[in-house]
Amino acid sequence: MLVWERPEPATRPAPSPLSRDRIVRAAVELADADGLEAVSLRKVAAALDAGPMRLYRYLSTKEELIDLMADAVYGEMAGPLHVLEGDWRGVLGALAHRVRDAVLRHEWFAELLGGRPHLGPEGLAHLERSLAALHDTPGFEDLNRVMRAVEAVNAYVVGASRREITERRAERVTGMSEEQWQRVVAPYLARLNATGRYPTLAKVMDETAHLDFRATFDAGLKVVLDGVAAGLRA
Repeated sequence: MLVWERPEPATRPAPSPLSRDRIVRAAVELADADGLEAVSLRKVAAALDAGPMRLYRYLSTKEELIDLMADAVYGEMAGPLHVLEGDWRGVLGALAHRVRDAVLRHEWFAELLGGRPHLGPEGLAHLERSLAALHDTPGFEDLNRVMRAVEAVNAYVVGASRREITERRAERVTGMSEEQWQRVVAPYLARLNATGRYPTLAKVMDETAHLDFRATFDAGLKVVLDGVAAGLRA
Protein backbone atom coordinates (compact mmCIF):
# COMPACT_ATOMS: atom_id res chain seq x y z
CA MET A 1 0.00 0.00 0.00
CA LEU A 2 1.39 3.42 -0.96
CA VAL A 3 2.19 5.88 1.82
CA TRP A 4 -0.71 8.10 0.72
CA GLU A 5 -3.19 5.33 1.53
CA ARG A 6 -1.74 4.20 4.84
CA PRO A 7 -3.33 5.77 7.92
CA GLU A 8 -0.97 7.58 10.22
CA PRO A 9 -0.25 5.70 13.48
CA ALA A 10 -2.06 6.86 16.58
CA THR A 11 -0.08 9.34 18.66
CA ARG A 12 1.65 7.87 21.67
CA PRO A 13 2.87 9.77 24.72
CA ALA A 14 6.61 10.25 24.31
CA PRO A 15 9.32 12.78 25.15
CA SER A 16 9.37 13.78 21.46
CA PRO A 17 5.91 13.26 19.89
CA LEU A 18 6.05 12.39 16.21
CA SER A 19 3.76 12.80 13.23
CA ARG A 20 4.28 12.58 9.49
CA ASP A 21 3.99 16.35 9.31
CA ARG A 22 6.79 16.88 11.85
CA ILE A 23 8.97 14.30 10.13
CA VAL A 24 8.46 15.91 6.74
CA ARG A 25 9.11 19.44 8.03
CA ALA A 26 12.36 18.30 9.63
CA ALA A 27 13.43 16.57 6.41
CA VAL A 28 12.63 19.66 4.34
CA GLU A 29 14.74 21.81 6.68
CA LEU A 30 17.67 19.41 6.28
CA ALA A 31 17.33 19.41 2.49
CA ASP A 32 17.02 23.20 2.36
CA ALA A 33 20.25 23.53 4.32
CA ASP A 34 22.39 20.83 2.73
CA GLY A 35 20.56 19.22 -0.22
CA LEU A 36 18.73 15.95 -0.67
CA GLU A 37 21.89 13.97 0.00
CA ALA A 38 21.76 15.26 3.59
CA VAL A 39 18.38 13.64 4.18
CA SER A 40 18.30 10.24 5.84
CA LEU A 41 15.94 8.67 8.34
CA ARG A 42 18.74 8.69 10.88
CA LYS A 43 19.43 12.43 10.46
CA VAL A 44 15.75 13.30 10.51
CA ALA A 45 15.29 11.26 13.68
CA ALA A 46 18.24 13.05 15.29
CA ALA A 47 16.76 16.44 14.36
CA LEU A 48 13.53 15.38 16.08
CA ASP A 49 15.37 13.94 19.10
CA ALA A 50 13.90 10.53 18.37
CA GLY A 51 15.26 7.07 17.65
CA PRO A 52 15.37 6.13 13.95
CA MET A 53 13.20 3.07 14.50
CA ARG A 54 10.33 5.29 15.64
CA LEU A 55 10.17 6.83 12.17
CA TYR A 56 9.41 3.45 10.62
CA ARG A 57 5.98 3.56 12.21
CA TYR A 58 5.21 6.49 9.90
CA LEU A 59 7.02 5.53 6.69
CA SER A 60 8.98 2.60 5.34
CA THR A 61 11.80 4.02 3.20
CA LYS A 62 13.71 7.19 2.39
CA GLU A 63 11.94 7.18 -0.98
CA GLU A 64 8.59 7.50 0.80
CA LEU A 65 9.97 10.37 2.82
CA ILE A 66 11.09 12.17 -0.33
CA ASP A 67 7.63 11.61 -1.85
CA LEU A 68 6.11 13.23 1.23
CA MET A 69 8.58 16.12 1.03
CA ALA A 70 7.70 16.75 -2.61
CA ASP A 71 4.01 16.74 -1.81
CA ALA A 72 4.58 19.24 0.99
CA VAL A 73 6.18 21.60 -1.53
CA TYR A 74 3.24 21.17 -3.88
CA GLY A 75 1.06 22.08 -0.91
CA GLU A 76 2.87 25.43 -0.77
CA MET A 77 1.64 26.08 -4.32
CA ALA A 78 -2.03 25.72 -3.40
CA GLY A 79 -4.38 28.64 -2.95
CA PRO A 80 -6.30 31.04 -5.21
CA LEU A 81 -4.59 32.03 -8.47
CA HIS A 82 -6.33 35.40 -8.86
CA VAL A 83 -6.92 35.07 -12.59
CA LEU A 84 -10.09 35.63 -14.61
CA GLU A 85 -12.41 32.69 -15.12
CA GLY A 86 -11.56 30.91 -18.36
CA ASP A 87 -8.09 32.51 -18.59
CA TRP A 88 -6.10 29.36 -19.33
CA ARG A 89 -2.93 31.36 -20.04
CA GLY A 90 -3.26 33.06 -16.68
CA VAL A 91 -3.72 29.74 -14.89
CA LEU A 92 -0.80 27.99 -16.59
CA GLY A 93 1.41 31.06 -16.18
CA ALA A 94 0.58 31.42 -12.48
CA LEU A 95 1.22 27.72 -11.83
CA ALA A 96 4.52 27.92 -13.72
CA HIS A 97 5.65 30.78 -11.50
CA ARG A 98 4.61 28.90 -8.39
CA VAL A 99 6.84 26.00 -9.41
CA ARG A 100 9.74 28.37 -10.08
CA ASP A 101 9.21 30.12 -6.73
CA ALA A 102 9.10 26.75 -4.96
CA VAL A 103 12.36 25.69 -6.61
CA LEU A 104 14.01 28.93 -5.50
CA ARG A 105 12.89 28.25 -1.92
CA HIS A 106 13.81 24.57 -2.05
CA GLU A 107 16.63 24.00 -4.56
CA TRP A 108 16.48 20.23 -4.06
CA PHE A 109 12.92 20.21 -5.41
CA ALA A 110 14.31 20.82 -8.91
CA GLU A 111 15.96 17.38 -8.76
CA LEU A 112 12.56 15.74 -8.31
CA LEU A 113 10.90 17.38 -11.30
CA GLY A 114 10.66 15.97 -14.78
CA GLY A 115 10.44 12.26 -13.99
CA ARG A 116 7.47 10.16 -13.02
CA PRO A 117 4.46 12.18 -11.88
CA HIS A 118 4.14 12.89 -8.19
CA LEU A 119 1.14 10.99 -6.89
CA GLY A 120 0.58 12.71 -3.56
CA PRO A 121 -2.70 14.57 -3.08
CA GLU A 122 -1.12 18.01 -3.44
CA GLY A 123 0.92 17.01 -6.50
CA LEU A 124 -2.17 15.60 -8.18
CA ALA A 125 -4.15 18.74 -7.29
CA HIS A 126 -1.46 20.85 -9.00
CA LEU A 127 -1.67 18.69 -12.13
CA GLU A 128 -5.47 18.80 -12.03
CA ARG A 129 -5.44 22.59 -12.14
CA SER A 130 -3.19 22.59 -15.20
CA LEU A 131 -5.29 20.04 -17.05
CA ALA A 132 -8.60 21.66 -16.14
CA ALA A 133 -7.40 25.08 -17.31
CA LEU A 134 -7.09 23.78 -20.87
CA HIS A 135 -9.83 21.14 -20.90
CA ASP A 136 -12.38 23.84 -20.01
CA THR A 137 -11.26 25.84 -23.07
CA PRO A 138 -13.18 25.47 -26.38
CA GLY A 139 -10.88 23.80 -28.89
CA PHE A 140 -9.17 21.62 -26.30
CA GLU A 141 -11.86 19.01 -25.86
CA ASP A 142 -9.37 16.34 -27.01
CA LEU A 143 -7.54 15.25 -23.86
CA ASN A 144 -4.54 14.10 -25.92
CA ARG A 145 -4.00 17.72 -27.02
CA VAL A 146 -4.45 18.88 -23.45
CA MET A 147 -1.80 16.46 -22.22
CA ARG A 148 0.71 17.45 -24.91
CA ALA A 149 0.22 21.14 -24.15
CA VAL A 150 0.58 20.71 -20.38
CA GLU A 151 3.64 18.50 -20.87
CA ALA A 152 5.24 21.18 -23.08
CA VAL A 153 4.69 23.88 -20.47
CA ASN A 154 5.95 21.62 -17.67
CA ALA A 155 9.05 20.69 -19.66
CA TYR A 156 9.88 24.36 -20.12
CA VAL A 157 9.33 25.16 -16.44
CA VAL A 158 11.51 22.23 -15.32
CA GLY A 159 14.34 23.13 -17.69
CA ALA A 160 14.29 26.84 -16.91
CA SER A 161 14.12 26.26 -13.15
CA ARG A 162 16.97 23.76 -13.20
CA ARG A 163 19.11 26.16 -15.24
CA GLU A 164 18.54 28.91 -12.68
CA ILE A 165 19.44 26.62 -9.79
CA THR A 166 22.54 25.42 -11.63
CA GLU A 167 23.66 29.05 -11.99
CA ARG A 168 23.03 29.67 -8.30
CA ARG A 169 25.18 26.71 -7.38
CA ALA A 170 27.91 27.78 -9.80
CA GLU A 171 28.01 31.18 -8.13
CA ARG A 172 28.46 29.55 -4.73
CA VAL A 173 31.18 27.18 -5.96
CA THR A 174 33.16 29.75 -7.96
CA GLY A 175 32.47 32.82 -5.88
CA MET A 176 31.63 34.70 -9.09
CA SER A 177 28.28 36.06 -10.17
CA GLU A 178 27.13 35.39 -13.73
CA GLU A 179 28.11 38.95 -14.68
CA GLN A 180 31.60 38.51 -13.21
CA TRP A 181 32.01 35.19 -15.03
CA GLN A 182 30.93 36.79 -18.31
CA ARG A 183 33.59 39.47 -17.90
CA VAL A 184 36.24 36.79 -17.33
CA VAL A 185 35.32 34.78 -20.44
CA ALA A 186 34.60 37.81 -22.66
CA PRO A 187 38.14 38.07 -24.16
CA TYR A 188 38.12 34.37 -25.03
CA LEU A 189 34.73 34.61 -26.73
CA ALA A 190 35.83 37.74 -28.59
CA ARG A 191 38.83 35.86 -30.01
CA LEU A 192 36.60 32.99 -31.12
CA ASN A 193 34.08 35.32 -32.72
CA ALA A 194 36.91 37.02 -34.61
CA THR A 195 37.64 33.74 -36.40
CA GLY A 196 34.32 33.94 -38.22
CA ARG A 197 33.39 30.35 -37.33
CA TYR A 198 30.38 31.36 -35.25
CA PRO A 199 28.70 34.25 -37.11
CA THR A 200 25.21 33.68 -35.76
CA LEU A 201 26.41 33.25 -32.20
CA ALA A 202 28.47 36.43 -32.48
CA LYS A 203 25.41 38.30 -33.71
CA VAL A 204 23.29 36.94 -30.88
CA MET A 205 25.87 37.99 -28.30
CA ASP A 206 26.05 41.51 -29.75
CA GLU A 207 22.41 42.19 -30.45
CA THR A 208 20.23 40.35 -27.92
CA ALA A 209 19.21 41.69 -24.54
CA HIS A 210 20.80 40.18 -21.45
CA LEU A 211 17.82 39.63 -19.17
CA ASP A 212 17.77 38.59 -15.55
CA PHE A 213 16.39 35.16 -14.68
CA ARG A 214 12.86 36.37 -13.92
CA ALA A 215 12.60 38.23 -17.23
CA THR A 216 14.16 35.32 -19.11
CA PHE A 217 11.67 32.93 -17.51
CA ASP A 218 8.75 35.17 -18.46
CA ALA A 219 9.95 35.56 -22.04
CA GLY A 220 10.43 31.84 -22.57
CA LEU A 221 7.10 31.02 -20.94
CA LYS A 222 5.37 33.45 -23.29
CA VAL A 223 6.89 31.66 -26.29
CA VAL A 224 5.60 28.30 -25.03
CA LEU A 225 2.12 29.63 -24.24
CA ASP A 226 2.00 31.32 -27.65
CA GLY A 227 2.68 27.90 -29.15
CA VAL A 228 -0.18 26.38 -27.15
CA ALA A 229 -2.44 29.22 -28.32
CA ALA A 230 -1.42 28.59 -31.92
CA GLY A 231 -2.44 24.97 -31.51
CA LEU A 232 -5.77 26.14 -30.11
CA ARG A 233 -6.42 28.36 -33.13
CA ALA A 234 -5.53 25.50 -35.49
